Amino acid sequence: MRDLRAPAGLQRPITPAALTGQAAPESKEGQTHSNEHSVTDSESDDEAVHKDAQVGVQKIEATAQVWTKSTLITVYIMIWFIYFINATEQGMTGNLTPYVTSSFQLHSLTAATSIMSSIIGGLFKLPLAKIIDVWGRPQGFLAMTACLTLGLVMMAACNDVQIYAAAQVLYWLGYNGQGYVMGIVVADTSSLRNRGFMFAFISSPYIATVWITGPLATAFLNGPGFRWAFGAFAIITPVISLPLYILLQWNYRKAVKAGVMPQHDSGRTVPQSIKYYAIEYDVFGLLLICGGLALFLLPFSLYSYQARGWQSPMIICMIVFGALLLIAFGLWEAYLAPVTFMPWALLADRTVLGANILAAVLFFEFYIWNSYFTSFLQVAMGLSITQSSYIANIYSIGACFWALICGALIRWHGKFKAQSLYFGVPITILGVGLMIHFRQPDQNIGFIIMCQIFIAFGGGTLVICEQLAAMAATSHQYVAVVLAVEGMFSSVGGAIGSTVAAAIWTGTFLPNLYKYLPADEQVNATTIYGDLVTQLSYAKGTEARAGIDRAYGETQKIMCVAATAALVLAIAGVMMWRDINVKHNKQGKGLVF
Repeated sequence: MRDLRAPAGLQRPITPAALTGQAAPESKEGQTHSNEHSVTDSESDDEAVHKDAQVGVQKIEATAQVWTKSTLITVYIMIWFIYFINATEQGMTGNLTPYVTSSFQLHSLTAATSIMSSIIGGLFKLPLAKIIDVWGRPQGFLAMTACLTLGLVMMAACNDVQIYAAAQVLYWLGYNGQGYVMGIVVADTSSLRNRGFMFAFISSPYIATVWITGPLATAFLNGPGFRWAFGAFAIITPVISLPLYILLQWNYRKAVKAGVMPQHDSGRTVPQSIKYYAIEYDVFGLLLICGGLALFLLPFSLYSYQARGWQSPMIICMIVFGALLLIAFGLWEAYLAPVTFMPWALLADRTVLGANILAAVLFFEFYIWNSYFTSFLQVAMGLSITQSSYIANIYSIGACFWALICGALIRWHGKFKAQSLYFGVPITILGVGLMIHFRQPDQNIGFIIMCQIFIAFGGGTLVICEQLAAMAATSHQYVAVVLAVEGMFSSVGGAIGSTVAAAIWTGTFLPNLYKYLPADEQVNATTIYGDLVTQLSYAKGTEARAGIDRAYGETQKIMCVAATAALVLAIAGVMMWRDINVKHNKQGKGLVF
């Protein structure tokens, strides 16, 4: 196996020690020495920017040298408002998706529409990390805003579920990418001690938007329709996002005029640059892994729509070719890629690897139990769209609220491992495990709310600590990469979780309908299976509705069992972390929080 090359802009090979900066050993108390994260002498505070860092990192460090405290505060306020709009838009989209797919008589493809978008949205973060490290944070933010807007336009104009699924890919690519770039800007402009709290702060809009998304979705469905819902945000999104790009670029220009930013000239022509960046971003490897994961995972939610099920030639071909592409990706990475897609040296650090395992597990189990949750609440529990959205978003409210407390605790004592191991993981397992019993149509809705609160407090702890663990284990110039890898593990975990949920749903819900529906409704089982509106058309108290409710309960129970079992791996992921103290580690340059 050859040595891995450095990311674009670096002239030396990456080693695990260089990535993690672990030259200093841990003390007996688990704390690290003050120079733990020093990679080179350029980490010292007497330099305006890290001379050996990537150009994009140097740009944001130079920008931080020239802006004022009021400008920094304005950046955070803008980011908060963008998160507010995105959270409102995303929550509304989640409530509308079952109705969009149902309008094409394909309600059971609700989970399938998220699989491709999760895969591509997550895997693209690593090339995006290289893009913003080479070209700059504002440029990456602008590109993701354009992608998000285009996805919304396509969703507004879609005429079938296939176009909607393609629009979802673009939407989630832009949504995840925009949020990722803003998260990197926050990481660039905050010390490690305050970073957990700052991450919680920019996520806090979810506490408010939960009360908006349900009524908003209802208003659009009862009024102009779901197309205008997407169309409205296709206008709002760029209007609210562009001021942040302008502010960041304006301050970067100030840094250039002040002579703070080192000048670079690659000397390459346009064709040479295209070839160079295609190699640096490993475009071929990206296509292999995206195609492989998509072809391998999608059949688990599509097989029920084929006349011969698993024996369908299309399903067999997708699984076989998906597996072959994944094998080809592994061989390409190991022996042929000039620059590897995966930064394997990063994963050699046990704290980074443990954080990524936890990220994958959390998204995997979440997407299993959360798929079809709002449909369950509306059908089996008899709630309205607004009421079901409130309950489904308890996680967002509780997690964002608790993350603020978690971030404040980390700022106070500098540690994050104990919070995760002794509180975050156990209470998450408790909440998901209790849903096995309580997520049934004959249970009181209050018990489901209780479970959601437990999971929310656990998630608020684990998400903040998991990201902080990955960042604390490396230096500033690799923050974008470690967060991209973490995001990739999260999204792939979520895609696999959606696949498992779709497989459970397609494999059990229709058979359960045939099992529990009265004899005179058996002929309508397929229509009921594919359409949420048809499910809701049967009045509560009728024998048919009771059969539908029971079918939901049986299927949801299996989903919750699978999610609970997966959480065992979360314990192992957290135990792998070093007990790093972040209280005295600034990491960035210039004026930061």
